[in-house]
Amino acid sequence: MGEQVISGNTRIGIVGTGVISGTYLDHLAKLPGVEVVAVADLDLSRAQAIADQKPGIRALTSGELMADPEVDIVLNLTIPAAHAPVHEAALKAGKHVYGEKPLAVDRAEAKPLLKLAATNDLRIGCAPDTVLGTGTQTARAALDRGDIGVPTAATASFVTPGHELWHPAPDFYYQPGGGPLLDMGPYYVTSLVTLLGPVRRVSGRAGRSKDQRKVHTGPRAGETFPVEVPTHVTGVLEHESGALTTVLMSFDVWAARLPRIEVYGTEGSLSVPDPNTFDGKVEIATATARDWTELPVAGGYAGAGRGVGVADMARAIRNGEPHRASGSLAYHVLDVLESLLEAAAQDQPVDVASTVERPAAVPLGASPESA
Repeated sequence: MGEQVISGNTRIGIVGTGVISGTYLDHLAKLPGVEVVAVADLDLSRAQAIADQKPGIRALTSGELMADPEVDIVLNLTIPAAHAPVHEAALKAGKHVYGEKPLAVDRAEAKPLLKLAATNDLRIGCAPDTVLGTGTQTARAALDRGDIGVPTAATASFVTPGHELWHPAPDFYYQPGGGPLLDMGPYYVTSLVTLLGPVRRVSGRAGRSKDQRKVHTGPRAGETFPVEVPTHVTGVLEHESGALTTVLMSFDVWAARLPRIEVYGTEGSLSVPDPNTFDGKVEIATATARDWTELPVAGGYAGAGRGVGVADMARAIRNGEPHRASGSLAYHVLDVLESLLEAAAQDQPVDVASTVERPAAVPLGASPESA
Protein backbone atom coordinates (compact mmCIF):
# COMPACT_ATOMS: atom_id res chain seq x y z
CA MET A 1 0.00 0.00 0.00
CA GLY A 2 1.43 3.39 -0.99
CA GLU A 3 1.17 6.60 0.97
CA GLN A 4 -2.11 8.47 0.63
CA VAL A 5 -1.98 11.12 -2.13
CA ILE A 6 -3.46 14.52 -1.28
CA SER A 7 -4.37 16.99 -4.01
CA GLY A 8 -5.22 20.62 -3.39
CA ASN A 9 -5.19 22.03 0.13
CA THR A 10 -4.52 19.54 2.92
CA ARG A 11 -7.58 19.49 5.19
CA ILE A 12 -7.01 19.60 8.94
CA GLY A 13 -9.33 18.38 11.69
CA ILE A 14 -8.48 19.55 15.22
CA VAL A 15 -9.21 17.36 18.24
CA GLY A 16 -9.03 19.37 21.49
CA THR A 17 -10.14 23.00 21.62
CA GLY A 18 -8.25 24.28 24.66
CA VAL A 19 -6.31 27.54 24.80
CA ILE A 20 -3.54 26.42 22.42
CA SER A 21 -6.09 25.66 19.68
CA GLY A 22 -6.71 29.38 19.20
CA THR A 23 -3.06 29.95 18.39
CA TYR A 24 -3.04 27.09 15.89
CA LEU A 25 -6.26 28.28 14.24
CA ASP A 26 -4.89 31.81 13.85
CA HIS A 27 -1.57 30.73 12.30
CA LEU A 28 -2.91 27.89 10.13
CA ALA A 29 -5.32 30.37 8.53
CA LYS A 30 -2.27 32.31 7.27
CA LEU A 31 -0.35 29.34 5.88
CA PRO A 32 -0.49 28.11 2.29
CA GLY A 33 -1.55 24.59 1.39
CA VAL A 34 -3.60 23.83 4.52
CA GLU A 35 -7.09 24.59 5.78
CA VAL A 36 -8.91 23.68 8.98
CA VAL A 37 -12.26 22.07 8.11
CA ALA A 38 -13.41 20.57 11.43
CA VAL A 39 -12.95 20.75 15.21
CA ALA A 40 -13.89 18.30 17.95
CA ASP A 41 -13.85 18.35 21.74
CA LEU A 42 -15.23 16.26 24.60
CA ASP A 43 -17.30 19.38 25.32
CA LEU A 44 -19.03 19.76 21.96
CA SER A 45 -20.19 23.26 22.90
CA ARG A 46 -16.58 24.46 22.87
CA ALA A 47 -16.10 23.06 19.36
CA GLN A 48 -19.39 24.61 18.26
CA ALA A 49 -18.31 28.02 19.58
CA ILE A 50 -15.28 27.86 17.27
CA ALA A 51 -17.35 26.69 14.32
CA ASP A 52 -19.78 29.56 14.89
CA GLN A 53 -16.91 32.06 14.65
CA LYS A 54 -14.97 30.43 11.78
CA PRO A 55 -16.86 29.99 8.49
CA GLY A 56 -16.06 26.69 6.79
CA ILE A 57 -15.21 24.86 10.01
CA ARG A 58 -17.64 22.20 11.28
CA ALA A 59 -18.06 21.09 14.91
CA LEU A 60 -18.00 17.30 15.23
CA THR A 61 -17.55 14.63 17.85
CA SER A 62 -14.11 13.04 17.92
CA GLY A 63 -15.48 9.86 16.35
CA GLU A 64 -17.18 11.79 13.57
CA LEU A 65 -13.99 13.72 12.84
CA MET A 66 -11.91 10.53 12.64
CA ALA A 67 -14.38 9.01 10.17
CA ASP A 68 -14.82 12.15 8.06
CA PRO A 69 -13.45 11.68 4.52
CA GLU A 70 -12.94 15.45 4.31
CA VAL A 71 -10.17 15.30 6.95
CA ASP A 72 -6.64 14.43 5.79
CA ILE A 73 -4.62 15.21 8.95
CA VAL A 74 -5.82 15.04 12.55
CA LEU A 75 -4.22 17.78 14.66
CA ASN A 76 -4.16 16.41 18.21
CA LEU A 77 -4.26 19.23 20.80
CA THR A 78 -5.56 17.18 23.72
CA ILE A 79 -3.86 16.93 27.14
CA PRO A 80 -0.62 14.85 27.21
CA ALA A 81 -2.31 11.80 28.76
CA ALA A 82 -4.63 11.62 25.73
CA HIS A 83 -1.97 12.12 23.05
CA ALA A 84 -1.30 8.41 22.43
CA PRO A 85 -4.96 7.24 22.41
CA VAL A 86 -6.02 10.02 20.02
CA HIS A 87 -2.99 9.40 17.76
CA GLU A 88 -3.85 5.71 17.67
CA ALA A 89 -7.50 6.37 16.84
CA ALA A 90 -6.52 8.71 14.02
CA LEU A 91 -4.02 6.27 12.53
CA LYS A 92 -6.51 3.40 12.72
CA ALA A 93 -8.99 5.63 10.89
CA GLY A 94 -6.46 6.06 8.09
CA LYS A 95 -5.52 9.64 8.94
CA HIS A 96 -2.12 11.26 9.16
CA VAL A 97 -1.68 12.84 12.60
CA TYR A 98 0.25 15.74 14.10
CA GLY A 99 0.24 16.58 17.81
CA GLU A 100 1.52 18.82 20.52
CA LYS A 101 4.51 17.62 22.54
CA PRO A 102 5.12 15.11 23.95
CA LEU A 103 4.45 12.37 21.41
CA ALA A 104 3.17 10.26 24.32
CA VAL A 105 3.68 10.19 28.08
CA ASP A 106 6.51 7.65 27.74
CA ARG A 107 8.38 5.49 25.23
CA ALA A 108 6.18 2.46 25.90
CA GLU A 109 3.16 4.41 24.63
CA ALA A 110 5.04 6.16 21.83
CA LYS A 111 6.86 3.31 20.10
CA PRO A 112 3.75 1.38 18.90
CA LEU A 113 2.47 4.58 17.29
CA LEU A 114 5.49 4.76 14.99
CA LYS A 115 5.03 1.12 14.02
CA LEU A 116 1.30 1.59 13.38
CA ALA A 117 1.95 4.62 11.16
CA ALA A 118 4.68 2.86 9.17
CA THR A 119 2.55 -0.25 8.67
CA ASN A 120 -0.26 1.86 7.22
CA ASP A 121 1.92 4.28 5.20
CA LEU A 122 0.80 7.21 7.34
CA ARG A 123 2.72 10.12 8.83
CA ILE A 124 3.14 11.25 12.44
CA GLY A 125 4.31 14.77 13.17
CA CYS A 126 4.92 16.36 16.54
CA ALA A 127 5.69 19.72 18.10
CA PRO A 128 7.80 21.62 18.83
CA ASP A 129 8.01 23.24 15.41
CA THR A 130 9.70 26.34 16.84
CA VAL A 131 12.99 24.94 15.48
CA LEU A 132 11.71 25.59 11.94
CA GLY A 133 11.74 29.36 12.49
CA THR A 134 14.54 31.77 11.66
CA GLY A 135 16.19 31.58 15.09
CA THR A 136 17.31 27.96 15.28
CA GLN A 137 17.61 27.70 11.49
CA THR A 138 19.99 30.68 11.25
CA ALA A 139 22.15 28.98 13.89
CA ARG A 140 21.90 25.74 11.89
CA ALA A 141 23.07 27.54 8.74
CA ALA A 142 26.07 29.00 10.62
CA LEU A 143 27.07 25.54 11.85
CA ASP A 144 26.62 24.01 8.40
CA ARG A 145 28.82 26.75 6.89
CA GLY A 146 31.54 25.98 9.42
CA ASP A 147 31.43 29.46 10.98
CA ILE A 148 32.71 28.13 14.35
CA GLY A 149 34.71 25.22 12.98
CA VAL A 150 33.85 21.76 14.29
CA PRO A 151 31.21 21.88 17.07
CA THR A 152 32.63 20.20 20.18
CA ALA A 153 30.28 21.20 23.01
CA ALA A 154 27.13 23.10 23.95
CA THR A 155 25.18 24.32 26.95
CA ALA A 156 21.40 24.44 27.32
CA SER A 157 19.54 25.85 30.31
CA PHE A 158 15.98 26.58 31.36
CA VAL A 159 15.41 27.82 34.91
CA THR A 160 12.40 29.24 36.76
CA PRO A 161 11.22 29.31 40.39
CA GLY A 162 8.14 27.28 39.35
CA HIS A 163 4.91 27.51 37.38
CA GLU A 164 2.81 27.69 40.55
CA LEU A 165 3.64 31.42 40.67
CA TRP A 166 1.37 32.07 37.67
CA HIS A 167 -0.68 28.94 36.90
CA PRO A 168 -3.98 28.58 38.86
CA ALA A 169 -3.84 24.75 38.73
CA PRO A 170 -0.12 23.81 38.53
CA ASP A 171 -0.35 20.32 40.04
CA PHE A 172 0.27 18.43 36.77
CA TYR A 173 3.66 20.12 36.34
CA TYR A 174 4.79 18.25 39.47
CA GLN A 175 3.28 14.85 38.72
CA PRO A 176 4.76 11.96 36.68
CA GLY A 177 5.19 13.15 33.11
CA GLY A 178 5.86 16.67 34.37
CA GLY A 179 8.84 18.41 35.90
CA PRO A 180 11.16 20.86 34.15
CA LEU A 181 12.82 18.22 31.97
CA LEU A 182 9.68 16.78 30.37
CA ASP A 183 7.85 20.13 30.35
CA MET A 184 10.50 22.29 28.64
CA GLY A 185 13.14 19.74 27.64
CA PRO A 186 11.45 18.91 24.30
CA TYR A 187 12.11 22.45 23.02
CA TYR A 188 15.77 22.35 24.00
CA VAL A 189 16.61 18.80 22.96
CA THR A 190 14.76 19.14 19.64
CA SER A 191 16.84 22.23 18.93
CA LEU A 192 20.05 20.48 19.99
CA VAL A 193 19.35 17.48 17.73
CA THR A 194 18.55 19.87 14.87
CA LEU A 195 21.87 21.65 15.44
CA LEU A 196 24.22 18.84 16.52
CA GLY A 197 22.50 15.59 15.56
CA PRO A 198 21.16 12.67 17.61
CA VAL A 199 22.26 11.69 21.12
CA ARG A 200 23.85 8.32 21.89
CA ARG A 201 24.43 8.41 25.68
CA VAL A 202 23.43 10.50 28.68
CA SER A 203 24.46 10.95 32.29
CA GLY A 204 22.83 13.10 34.93
CA ARG A 205 21.68 13.97 38.41
CA ALA A 206 18.28 15.06 39.68
CA GLY A 207 16.74 16.39 42.87
CA ARG A 208 14.00 18.57 44.28
CA SER A 209 14.08 21.45 46.73
CA LYS A 210 10.77 20.76 48.50
CA ASP A 211 8.07 18.11 48.82
CA GLN A 212 5.16 20.57 48.86
CA ARG A 213 4.45 23.68 46.81
CA LYS A 214 1.86 26.44 47.14
CA VAL A 215 -0.54 27.81 44.52
CA HIS A 216 -0.07 31.58 44.22
CA THR A 217 -2.92 32.67 41.91
CA GLY A 218 -6.58 31.96 41.22
CA PRO A 219 -9.30 30.44 43.41
CA ARG A 220 -6.86 27.94 44.98
CA ALA A 221 -4.31 30.55 46.06
CA GLY A 222 -2.65 29.46 49.29
CA GLU A 223 -3.45 25.77 48.77
CA THR A 224 -0.52 23.35 48.93
CA PHE A 225 0.03 20.32 46.71
CA PRO A 226 2.60 17.49 46.61
CA VAL A 227 5.73 17.39 44.45
CA GLU A 228 6.19 13.91 42.95
CA VAL A 229 9.01 14.44 40.43
CA PRO A 230 12.53 15.92 40.32
CA THR A 231 12.43 19.69 39.99
CA HIS A 232 16.13 20.21 39.24
CA VAL A 233 17.83 18.09 36.57
CA THR A 234 21.33 18.47 35.21
CA GLY A 235 23.30 16.23 32.91
CA VAL A 236 25.47 15.67 29.85
CA LEU A 237 24.28 14.54 26.43
CA GLU A 238 26.83 12.77 24.26
CA HIS A 239 25.90 13.35 20.62
CA GLU A 240 26.76 10.80 17.96
CA SER A 241 28.94 13.50 16.41
CA GLY A 242 31.10 13.51 19.55
CA ALA A 243 29.86 16.89 20.80
CA LEU A 244 28.98 17.11 24.51
CA THR A 245 26.01 19.19 25.68
CA THR A 246 25.61 20.22 29.32
CA VAL A 247 21.93 20.68 30.23
CA LEU A 248 20.25 22.32 33.23
CA MET A 249 16.46 22.25 33.66
CA SER A 250 15.04 23.58 36.91
CA PHE A 251 11.93 24.76 38.74
CA ASP A 252 14.13 25.68 41.71
CA VAL A 253 15.97 28.85 40.56
CA TRP A 254 14.80 32.35 41.45
CA ALA A 255 17.24 34.24 39.24
CA ALA A 256 20.13 33.36 36.94
CA ARG A 257 22.19 34.74 34.06
CA LEU A 258 22.51 31.70 31.86
CA PRO A 259 22.41 31.28 28.08
CA ARG A 260 19.41 29.48 26.62
CA ILE A 261 21.67 27.58 24.22
CA GLU A 262 25.29 28.17 23.27
CA VAL A 263 27.34 26.00 20.90
CA TYR A 264 31.14 25.91 21.12
CA GLY A 265 33.41 24.95 18.24
CA THR A 266 37.09 24.74 17.36
CA GLU A 267 36.99 28.24 15.82
CA GLY A 268 34.37 30.10 17.84
CA SER A 269 31.08 30.14 19.74
CA LEU A 270 27.44 30.57 18.75
CA SER A 271 24.62 32.01 20.86
CA VAL A 272 21.22 30.52 19.95
CA PRO A 273 17.89 32.17 20.88
CA ASP A 274 15.17 30.72 23.11
CA PRO A 275 14.03 27.43 21.47
CA ASN A 276 10.49 28.09 22.69
CA THR A 277 10.30 30.94 20.14
CA PHE A 278 10.43 30.89 16.35
CA ASP A 279 12.85 33.76 15.85
CA GLY A 280 15.42 35.71 17.86
CA LYS A 281 18.96 37.00 17.67
CA VAL A 282 21.79 34.62 16.74
CA GLU A 283 25.25 35.86 17.73
CA ILE A 284 28.75 34.64 16.98
CA ALA A 285 32.19 35.16 18.53
CA THR A 286 35.24 33.68 16.83
CA ALA A 287 38.92 33.11 17.48
CA THR A 288 39.72 36.23 15.44
CA ALA A 289 36.76 38.40 16.51
CA ARG A 290 36.08 37.82 20.19
CA ASP A 291 33.22 40.31 20.53
CA TRP A 292 29.72 38.93 20.01
CA THR A 293 28.26 39.93 16.62
CA GLU A 294 24.70 39.37 15.41
CA LEU A 295 24.36 37.19 12.32
CA PRO A 296 21.89 38.04 9.54
CA VAL A 297 18.94 35.69 9.10
CA ALA A 298 20.16 32.76 7.00
CA GLY A 299 17.38 30.18 7.12
CA GLY A 300 13.99 29.21 8.50
CA TYR A 301 10.35 30.01 7.85
CA ALA A 302 10.00 33.78 8.32
CA GLY A 303 7.15 34.93 10.55
CA ALA A 304 6.47 31.36 11.62
CA GLY A 305 3.99 30.42 14.34
CA ARG A 306 2.36 27.30 15.80
CA GLY A 307 1.24 25.08 12.98
CA VAL A 308 4.15 25.61 10.59
CA GLY A 309 5.18 22.02 11.36
CA VAL A 310 1.74 20.84 10.23
CA ALA A 311 2.07 22.78 6.97
CA ASP A 312 5.61 21.44 6.46
CA MET A 313 4.28 17.90 6.93
CA ALA A 314 1.36 18.50 4.58
CA ARG A 315 3.70 19.66 1.81
CA ALA A 316 6.01 16.71 2.42
CA ILE A 317 3.09 14.28 2.09
CA ARG A 318 2.00 15.90 -1.19
CA ASN A 319 5.56 15.74 -2.57
CA GLY A 320 6.59 12.39 -1.13
CA GLU A 321 9.38 13.95 0.96
CA PRO A 322 10.38 13.55 4.63
CA HIS A 323 8.81 16.10 6.97
CA ARG A 324 10.95 17.87 9.54
CA ALA A 325 8.89 17.79 12.78
CA SER A 326 8.59 14.02 12.54
CA GLY A 327 7.36 11.34 14.91
CA SER A 328 10.82 9.74 14.76
CA LEU A 329 12.43 12.97 15.94
CA ALA A 330 9.85 13.37 18.72
CA TYR A 331 10.40 9.77 19.82
CA HIS A 332 14.19 10.24 19.95
CA VAL A 333 13.78 13.41 22.02
CA LEU A 334 11.45 11.59 24.44
CA ASP A 335 13.96 8.73 24.61
CA VAL A 336 16.77 11.16 25.49
CA LEU A 337 14.71 12.84 28.23
CA GLU A 338 13.56 9.58 29.81
CA SER A 339 17.09 8.18 29.59
CA LEU A 340 18.45 11.23 31.40
CA LEU A 341 16.01 10.70 34.28
CA GLU A 342 16.98 7.00 34.37
CA ALA A 343 20.67 7.91 34.44
CA ALA A 344 20.04 10.18 37.42
CA ALA A 345 18.03 7.52 39.26
CA GLN A 346 20.57 4.75 38.52
CA ASP A 347 23.64 6.94 39.17
CA GLN A 348 25.28 5.78 35.96
CA PRO A 349 25.34 6.66 32.24
CA VAL A 350 22.53 5.30 30.08
CA ASP A 351 22.77 4.51 26.36
CA VAL A 352 20.00 6.03 24.25
CA ALA A 353 18.50 3.16 22.28
CA SER A 354 16.97 5.20 19.46
CA THR A 355 18.53 7.42 16.85
CA VAL A 356 17.22 9.71 14.12
CA GLU A 357 18.52 11.51 11.08
CA ARG A 358 19.23 15.19 11.59
CA PRO A 359 16.22 16.96 10.01
CA ALA A 360 16.82 18.82 6.76
CA ALA A 361 17.61 22.50 7.15
CA VAL A 362 14.96 25.07 6.19
CA PRO A 363 16.55 27.28 3.52
CA LEU A 364 16.43 31.08 3.56
CA GLY A 365 13.20 32.42 2.06
CA ALA A 366 11.42 29.07 2.24
CA SER A 367 7.64 28.68 2.39
CA PRO A 368 5.97 25.65 4.00
CA GLU A 369 4.33 25.06 0.61
CA SER A 370 7.59 24.85 -1.35
CA ALA A 371 10.54 24.18 1.00
